[in-house]
Amino acid sequence: MKFKKPTMRERNKYRAAEAAGLLERVLEVGWAGLSAKESGRIGGILAHMEKKD
Repeated sequence: MKFKKPTMRERNKYRAAEAAGLLERVLEVGWAGLSAKESGRIGGILAHMEKKD
């Protein structure tokens, strides 16, 4: 399997998960294992981060 470099958006998703205090959970269960509330929190932080740029 070939490793591909993560995009800026993917890196920002992990930064948003860390800011929400959910990075460990994302690494454990993956993105699909999050609840709607957790996903929404990460999405909100991500949107705020992109709006600032």
